[in-house]
Amino acid sequence: MYVADSRASTPATASVEGTARPATAGRYRSTIAPTVLALGTVSLVTDVSSEMVTAVLPLYLVAGLGLSPLGFGLLDGVYNGFSAVVRLVGGHLADRGGGRHKWVAGAGYALSALCKPLLLVAHSLTPIGLILAADRTGKGLRTAPRDALISLASTPENRGRAFGVHRAMDTAGALLGPLAAFLILRATVDGYDAVFTVSFCVAVLGVLILVLFVPGGGRAETAASDARPAPRPTLRAAVGLLADRDLRRLTVCALLLGLATVSDSFVYLLLQHRLGVPDRWFALLPLGTAAAFLLLAVPLGRLADGWGRWRVFLTGHAALLLAYALLLTSWHGTALPYAVLALHGTFYAATDGVLMAAASDSVPEALRSSGLALVQTGQAAARFACSLGFGAAWTLWGDRTALTVSAVALAVCAVYALTLRPSRKAAA
Repeated sequence: MYVADSRASTPATASVEGTARPATAGRYRSTIAPTVLALGTVSLVTDVSSEMVTAVLPLYLVAGLGLSPLGFGLLDGVYNGFSAVVRLVGGHLADRGGGRHKWVAGAGYALSALCKPLLLVAHSLTPIGLILAADRTGKGLRTAPRDALISLASTPENRGRAFGVHRAMDTAGALLGPLAAFLILRATVDGYDAVFTVSFCVAVLGVLILVLFVPGGGRAETAASDARPAPRPTLRAAVGLLADRDLRRLTVCALLLGLATVSDSFVYLLLQHRLGVPDRWFALLPLGTAAAFLLLAVPLGRLADGWGRWRVFLTGHAALLLAYALLLTSWHGTALPYAVLALHGTFYAATDGVLMAAASDSVPEALRSSGLALVQTGQAAARFACSLGFGAAWTLWGDRTALTVSAVALAVCAVYALTLRPSRKAAA
């Protein structure tokens, strides 16, 4: 089924499900590889599982277990940033194996799945922190190999669209996950335990789909789009990729902008605090972000291929800055949550896959997983620091002051990022 690579041995042919077919240049550029669709299905199912937990976790920790904003900031930082310490490991293992991208990614998916039932028996800060750290270790192992598979199965001309298709499918799961959590909470007595149990079952299904339908090879048969000699996949070679000017600037920008990116959970808590959203409706807030992400991921991916990935990436941060501004205003209209969540989803649609597509242009195939992991590591580490800082600022000064500081920092970092524009055109 999903066993073909979208690359062709020559510009005149394209491989689709193992059969060489004549193809026009337009069809060659626009084809989305079966590998991308298979990985999108895995991500869709897995995101249903993970977003079920993410949707209820802030309320479970703050309202259920009574954690302070600082304590929640610590756990949220672990949840979103701990994967930074293992992304390089996952990328390196995938590259060293030559064809281990699938199996390294599979190990990460399996580890995250095993963490879900452990939340049933953890009721204090330390064990929950350890479980979340293990869950994010799984995410760190799988993210770079998965994105490398997407990059290697696409061409430079349609790479932004390929990542957009994958992120759209991934976000469909993010849309269904909070809805499933909401329905489970309303239908059961021990709502949180039921959410964690169902989440585990769905995560196992995602692992099975990966094993059965995603091809095992991680490298394209040919390297027609990359004529550079293939370096040996060592850790030194991976770190040496930062000698490339464009990749170095992308990494620095991802790090700086991540330092001012307030985590999703805090955005939802801020909305609840501003509008007095009842606890039973809290799990539905991520649906707004996911819906905007789902609708815009593919169009903005196509726009990035044509207009420029760097421009789309920075425009996404402008949308996030506008969302912060709306949260800081005195406006309490019924349209406020819709506007904030739409801008929040636009931010992700314009940055998540677009950043990986832009980074892929500067990384040779033999080190594709390691190179993408470098960028992801900088971004994840920065967001970890932001979660800690925002939680501390909220505890000391209040949520409004904390968000004001983050908005000013994001504006300053975005202006500086304009001066670090990569020299190469996107998709060159």
